[in-house]
Parts: sequence; structure tokens; C-alpha cells
Amino acid sequence: MKKLSEIYPEISSDVEIQNICINSKEAQEGDIFVCTKGVTADRHDYIDDAILHGASAVVVSKDVGEKSVPIVKVEDTNKELPFLCQRFYDYPDHKLTMIGVTGTDGKTTTTTIIQTLIGSDKCGYIGTNGRNCAKFTGDNPNTTPDAHNLYKYLSEFVDYGCTYTAMEASSEAFFRGRLLAMEYDISAYTNITSEHLNIHGSFENYLDSKLNLFRQTKKDGYCILNHDDPYFEQAKEACNGKVLTYGVGEENDLQIQSFEVSPDHTDIVLIYNGEKHSFTSPLLGDFNVYNLACAMLCCLALGFSWDELENRIGEVKVSGRLELLDTNTPYYVMVDYAHTPNGISKLLNFVHTLKINRSIVVIGQAGERDPYKRPKVGNVVVENASYAIFTYEDPRSEDPQKICEDIISELKETHDNYEIVIDRREAIQKAVDMAEEGDMVLILGKGNETYEKLKTETIYFNDIEEAYQAVENRKAKE
Repeated sequence: MKKLSEIYPEISSDVEIQNICINSKEAQEGDIFVCTKGVTADRHDYIDDAILHGASAVVVSKDVGEKSVPIVKVEDTNKELPFLCQRFYDYPDHKLTMIGVTGTDGKTTTTTIIQTLIGSDKCGYIGTNGRNCAKFTGDNPNTTPDAHNLYKYLSEFVDYGCTYTAMEASSEAFFRGRLLAMEYDISAYTNITSEHLNIHGSFENYLDSKLNLFRQTKKDGYCILNHDDPYFEQAKEACNGKVLTYGVGEENDLQIQSFEVSPDHTDIVLIYNGEKHSFTSPLLGDFNVYNLACAMLCCLALGFSWDELENRIGEVKVSGRLELLDTNTPYYVMVDYAHTPNGISKLLNFVHTLKINRSIVVIGQAGERDPYKRPKVGNVVVENASYAIFTYEDPRSEDPQKICEDIISELKETHDNYEIVIDRREAIQKAVDMAEEGDMVLILGKGNETYEKLKTETIYFNDIEEAYQAVENRKAKE
């Protein structure tokens, strides 16, 4: 809690501020309401509603007349928000070693590995799988939350005794200005392929947004780059800190010399400082070798020893990522977050290296998101899987049938190994019922998320729970 005059010394008001709010419907007594401007809404239009709900002060960037609470005028409310949050929560990002990871695929896995290697008693996590440390677990509305939530979460980590935070830094977060006030001690990227063009307008803009992570790295910090990614050189040019690289070549600071993927583990050989290190990882797939290398190089740059990192590799587990469910059935069921063409392709290629028969995929595409990739996803799935069931996946205001039609728009004349089942629960049940001995059912796109965003509401829905229920339903019928 702070007095308004402590946050804005130019305002002679001792009204007490307890929280920062950008949604008028969520405003409560003691909140300062910030009138940010979104894609479709200008929150200056909701000042009276926020005050009615209890807001005690308002931050604006245009004249709004006199109100019953103090008004603070700034040049740009969107740009002001992260700096206001930083001040209000006493600069928690300055009290933590900030580790940011960006990329099209692999952000959640890499940040989770980093947290595991450092220890959740010392390192908090913020990303697609929520927010957590050793002492608590909470939800997170976005991969990279809005500034008023982000700084609150960082403050929680400080209060719980954390000294590090590993967070996913999304392109949208940079585009929306959520991270304007942030400086990173360690920044890293996994890979970059086309995504979110509905937001950024072009791949060039999307790439440029992601590279802000390296521009906002401290000069004495480290930028950890994937030398084998096609956009390595562009990333390197954007770096403000010291560059360290990982990849297969001998020129890398951390060299991936070799790896062998088995159905339940991966044997890896890495070279660091001229020394060869052989170990076993519980993570599967060649893409996870890169994610692990990225995470380890981040921790090595922070000063952790190789031995203490290697001792914790066996503890790594990423919920909803390549999660093979314990179904006790002659067929297999796996849940994964893969939702981009690149991520889906790599996942299916890996799955077919295992001793399975058919692969049956359940997948959709999110509404109000990049429509350009929908046909690409359709093509990748039917070309790499035995059978596909396309379904809804956070359709939001869009018609889920129309989304599925977009997905199959380029397939009608060339493939017949797919169908549309709009209801996701029914789609999962159908895939499980189809599975024969040795088949793999893959439920993709949501991982361990616990919601589906429909047209008029957000409902509780978890793919892992639904998959287990579908298996039980089938057993009851047999």
C-alpha cells in the first residue's frame, strides 16, 4: 500500500493506493485505475464505471474533466503502466536476477528447465503454465502477463525469498509494451518461425518484437543464442549484453556433440570449456536437446557449476509437454502444447521414431489469432500423422466450424485422413475409441492449460483430465 503522493510526488493527495487496475469491472476500493488503450477499447471511456466500482484514483493521458477522485495525467498511459507498476511494487525486478526466454517454440520447457536447475526455492517461474516457486503455485492469464500482474508476481517472488525469476517473454508482450521497464540479466531464444502475424502484421515485425529481449539486456548481462537457428545473425546484431551460443558446431560456447533419443530418455553429449560431458535427460526429442542446452548455458552464465546443474537434470519435468499419460492400455495417450507448424512437425517426427503403429492427432487452432497458419497446420498434421481430428481450441468470438474449415482448406482435394469433430471433449473421446494396440493418441495445442475460451464464456477444460476420462469411458464400454 502506498499514498498517491508517494507514487506521483507532483500530486498532493494522500489517498491510499492498494492495487493497480486496468479493467473497470475489476476495480475495488483503493485501486488506481490506469486508462490504457487496447486494440478495441479505450479505457478512458470506463472511468466512471471504475470509480463506481471503488477506484480511488485514475491515470489518464487526455482531458477527462473533474472526477470525484484524484486524476493523474501522463503523456501515454500504455507506456506509463509498467513504470508505475515498477514504482508501486518497489522495483522487484531490481531485486531479482531476471532471466527472459523468447522463441516461437520451447519457451515453457526452457524456462521450466532453468527453474529446475537453479531450484524452485530460489527461482520463480512465469509463463504459459502459470506462475510458481517452491512455496506457491498460481494461475497466469497470459504467457507474459500485463504489467500490473507481472510486477505483482515478481513482488510475490521477492516476498517468498526468491532471488531469480525465469520468465517467458512473448512477442505480443513486447508489442503491447508490457515489458518496457524491464532489463534482463540473462536473455535467450530457442528458435524463431512465423507466428502471430495477425498481431504483428508481418514476420519482420514479429521478429523485431522478439529481438527487443536482447536490446533490453543489461550491458553486463548475457545473451544466449541458438547458433543453428536461421535468424541467429539478426539476433546477434540486437544484443546489448555479451553473446554466448549453443549449437552443434565447435565454435559454440556450449556444443551439442551428439545425442540419442530413446522412448523414455535421451542420452546427450555436450562440450563446455573443452570438457566433454555425457549424461541422460528425461526429456524426449531432438528439440528438447536444444532447449536443455539453452537452459544450461543460461545457468552457466550465471555462475552455476556444471556438476550442480547436471545433478538436477533428472528432476526436470514439464507439465503438458510430451506428457505420456499412465493409462494402462495397449495404446498410448500423449498431451503436448505444440500448436505451430514447426512445433507440430518436430513433435510428430519424433513420435514416429518410437515403436508405435498409427498416430491419431486431436488439434484445433485458436480464434482471434493468426489465421494465416491454419492451413499450414492442417497440412503438417495430415502429412505427418496417420489420422487427424480437428476440433475447437479457444475459438473466442469466431465460429469454431469456420476455423476448422480454414484448417482443412488446402486438404480437401489431396487427403482424406481427417475429420472435423467440433466439440473437443467428443474429439478426444473419438480418438481414444479409435486407438488400437500400439497406436499413439496425441492431444495437441493446450498442454496442461485449464480453460477453453468460448464465444460468451471461459470454461474449465483440461486436456489431460479429459484424456483420462475418455480412457475410463472406453474401459467401461468394453
